[in-house]
Amino acid sequence: MFDYLALDDELTDEERAYRDEARGFVDDLRPRLGELFLDGEFPDVMDEMGDRDLFAPHLRGASARAYGVITRELEAGDSGLRSAASVQGALVAYPVARYGTPEHRDEYLDDLLDGEKVGCFALTEPNVGSAPHEMETTAARDGGEYVLNGTKRWVTNAPIADVALVWARDDGGDGDVRGFLVPTDTDGVRVESIDGLLSLRISESAELHLDDVRVPDDAALDVRGMGGPLSCLNQARYGIAWGAVGAARDAFEHALDYAKDREQWGRPVAGFQMQQEKFAECATKITTAELVARRLADLKQDDKLEPHHVSMGKRHSAEVARHVTRVARETMGGNGVLADHPPMRHMLNAETVYTYEGTHDVHSLIMGAEITGESAFDG
Repeated sequence: MFDYLALDDELTDEERAYRDEARGFVDDLRPRLGELFLDGEFPDVMDEMGDRDLFAPHLRGASARAYGVITRELEAGDSGLRSAASVQGALVAYPVARYGTPEHRDEYLDDLLDGEKVGCFALTEPNVGSAPHEMETTAARDGGEYVLNGTKRWVTNAPIADVALVWARDDGGDGDVRGFLVPTDTDGVRVESIDGLLSLRISESAELHLDDVRVPDDAALDVRGMGGPLSCLNQARYGIAWGAVGAARDAFEHALDYAKDREQWGRPVAGFQMQQEKFAECATKITTAELVARRLADLKQDDKLEPHHVSMGKRHSAEVARHVTRVARETMGGNGVLADHPPMRHMLNAETVYTYEGTHDVHSLIMGAEITGESAFDG
C-alpha cells in the first residue's frame, strides 16, 4: 500500500486489525468489481460486512480512526461499497444510537451493525437537494399515528433496505423536521430504482414514494429540527473525507504499477520526467488529504469535531480524488478506459462523491461562513 509518510505506522493494533479486515474484504471482491460496475449491480455483501464489523465499530467503542481506515479501505475497492456502509452506519445506525428510544435501539441497533437488517436514509427530494430544510415531505398527526406523504430521491440502499429513516416536516403546527423509522414493507411505501447511472454504479439507489404511509407515534426519533439530519450527515461526511483518499490511492497505485511495466521508446513510462512530476503531485495530494482526515479523527475522538471541520475534510478529499483518478487514468493512455483497470471507475465515482453529501460549493460556503462570520445562505 502506498503510504509515503508511513502514516499507518501510527495505528494501534485494533485500528490495524480493522484496516486489514476491510482490506481483506475488498481483496476478495476486487476481481469482480469491474464486472459489477458494468452490470450496475451491488453485491450481496451486507451480511458479510456486518460479520466483519465494518459498518460503525466506533458506536461499539472502537476509535474514530478505526472507522476512518475502514472507509478508506472500502472506497479503495469502490465508492459504492463505502457508500453502502456509510448509509448503514453513519446515517441509520448512528441516529438510532443517538436519538432513538430504548425500544428503537433494542429493535434495530444491533441488527443494523451486524448487517442483519439494512437501513436507508431518506432526506433528499426531487426538488430539494442542497437546501434540505425546504423539504416537502410531510408527517400529519392522526390520532396515535403519523401519516407520511412525499417523495425522496437518491436514497442509497433503498432497494435492499428493511427500514427507512424518513425525514419529514411535522404538519402539526410547529413545522419541525422529524425523523421516522419506517419499515419498507409498510403499506404505501414504494421503492423505484434509479437507472441509467454513469457513476457509482455499484450502488443501490432509488426514489422512495410515501403515499399515506401510517406509522405509530413511537416511530419518531427523539430529535426535532434540521440538527437531526445534519448531525447524521456530518458523520457520513467524516467517512467520505477518509474514503475518497482510498479511491485516490488505489487509482494512483494501479497507474504507478502500470507505468513501471509499460515501456515506450526503450524505457518504462515511469522513467519520463513529465510522468514523475504527475506522480509526485498526486502523492503529495493523497498524503495531505489523509493528514487532514487524521486530524479530523483526533478531533472526533476528543468530541471537538465541528461541522466546518468536516466540510474542509470532505471538500478537500473529494477534490483530491477527482484530480488523482483523472491523472491516473490519463497516465494509462487508452488502456485506462477499460473496466479491467480501476482508475476510470474511480474517476467516474469521484464525480458523485464530489457532489453528494454536500457539494463542493456548499462546503466552501459552510467554511466561508465560519471564517468570515457572514453566512452566504441567508437571504
